[in-house]
Amino acid sequence: MVQSLTDWLQQSRLTVVAIDKENGRLRVKQQEGQCSDLTCHGEAVVVADDGTRGDLDLLNPGDIIRVEPAIDRPERVIVVRRAWDELTSPEF
Repeated sequence: MVQSLTDWLQQSRLTVVAIDKENGRLRVKQQEGQCSDLTCHGEAVVVADDGTRGDLDLLNPGDIIRVEPAIDRPERVIVVRRAWDELTSPEF
């Protein structure tokens, strides 16, 4: 079955539930409602509108993220939408 771009985008997005900055871990919820834990290695990069950092300090519970794994470079955690923007979205 061919998946539409919209379906793929929705399935690749995760909601941050909790952040363990000391251990480099994120608890995230998938769109289907399943929660899982992600471990970010020391070279992971978080990219948001307000900056790029090599730690989890830019993330907040409720943020919508996408994770881009990479073999030849550090993985990237992209902030798609901030928690406070989610509450003001017309989709809400």
